[in-house]
Amino acid sequence: MPGGEDDADGGAEPASSVEIRPATRADLLDVFRIEKAVFEQPWPFAAFERLLEAPAFLVADVGETGLPAGDDGVAAGNALGYVVADVTPNHGRDIGHVKDIAVRPGAQGRGLGRRLLRESLGELAAAGAAVVKLEVRESNHRAQSLYADEGFEPARRIQRYYADGEAAFVMALDLNSWPAERA
Repeated sequence: MPGGEDDADGGAEPASSVEIRPATRADLLDVFRIEKAVFEQPWPFAAFERLLEAPAFLVADVGETGLPAGDDGVAAGNALGYVVADVTPNHGRDIGHVKDIAVRPGAQGRGLGRRLLRESLGELAAAGAAVVKLEVRESNHRAQSLYADEGFEPARRIQRYYADGEAAFVMALDLNSWPAERA
């Protein structure tokens, strides 16, 4: 379901002042609020709880300053965005899976989605993934462009992947060919 990142300008903090760190239980409400603000078909809160220990469940955090409640549909909180990715063993060539990535509407357009993606790829590589895959809506050209810029290539198209009937592209990245300087 990746694809809600970096779609607009605005926000309270520049991307360079934001820390990317592992998600904690205390982040889950912020993550869920962002999910609901970004996606028409949001994941349930319990899905994030189940994935809390995933090797690349990361949040973009503005620290102790917090943010005022905005008109972007996200209540005040410290998390500006998140990525959820895990690794599945696969006969010595483990597969990473970017399951979800989003940046709160008021903070989009500042490079946080790219930073979150890059950090997650580094974490997935450290966790043993050789290849990373993700699914992206066929209509989400902006996210597809981001993923292609990072080296993901289209692998296949899945008809009616999403509950609303939209197709998804599966995109894949061989981490051995992903330039280390991007990490």
